[in-house]
Order: sequence, then C-alpha cells, then structure tokens
Amino acid sequence: MQNRRRFMFSGAAALAALAAASRWRPLAAAPVDAGQPAGGFEVTHTDDEWRRMLSPSQYLVLRREGTERPYTSPLNDEHRAGMFSCAGCRLAVFSSKTKFDSRTGWPSFWAPLDHAVAMREDHSFGVTRTEVHCRRCGGHLGHVFDDGPQPTGLRYCMNGVAMNFAPGAA
Repeated sequence: MQNRRRFMFSGAAALAALAAASRWRPLAAAPVDAGQPAGGFEVTHTDDEWRRMLSPSQYLVLRREGTERPYTSPLNDEHRAGMFSCAGCRLAVFSSKTKFDSRTGWPSFWAPLDHAVAMREDHSFGVTRTEVHCRRCGGHLGHVFDDGPQPTGLRYCMNGVAMNFAPGAA
C-alpha cells in the first residue's frame, strides 16, 4: 500500500510539474487579449458583460480559451446546409459547404469564410499549434491543423459551444 501511495503522489507531482512547465490549459486559461488588432476588436465588452451574455461553457471557451469535451456538441452532428457563426458576436465564420467529419469529436471544416477568423501561435501543452479566433470579437473558436482534406489540406477543429448554427443557404 505504501508503494502505491508513493507512486500516486509522485505521479501527481510529475503531472503538476509538467503542467507548470508547459503552461497547460486543460479547460481554462488567460482571457482572450493576444492577437488583438491595433485598433481593437469591433465588438468589445467588459469581462462582466461577457459573463452575463454567454453561458458558462461559452464563456470558458470563447473568453478563456478553454476546450469542450469531444463528442458533446450537437454541432458535431449538424449536416444541414447553413452557416456557423461566432457565439460571441454572431459573425458568420464557416459555411456548411466546408464541414467534414474528422472523427475527432469536434465540428471540423477545411476553410473559414473570407475575413472571418484571425490566427496566432499557441504554445500550450508543450507544443506549438495555431489558434483560431473570431476576427470581430477575438473569441477563441479552436485550432487549425494540417491534416485535413483537399482542397486546403487543413482541419479547422472548432469548439461547437463557441458557435451557433443557422440553417439555410450556405
């Protein structure tokens, strides 16, 4: 029993050290502010206003750069024609025409709409990834990877809670 406790304690300590060293952000991080355009975002609110406007899970993802659990968003299984918009400011960010099943558990797209998103480097988890934000309000949408289908070869892996869907013309 003593060895088991020692193993559990040392494992927890190692995980804590790894988290500290890599600035690990399993669900929440600092508020969204990096990557802000020189003139500021078109849509801005105080932190308290964002908290009142968004659900707790939307706030966690959009404003604190969190990540929803895979396979929890109804948008992952949304297959109708329509537009996906930022849940923070309602800017249309993806068309259903570019959505595909990545089998990752998150809604995935091979391209955003023109002038809809901004990107920046994310160094969490000890690796460099490209973070995707709404260009109008700065809300965190997800990440983009280079393992997607043609014609772009990109996979925009988005948090469903960070978006709304409106059926109709795409």
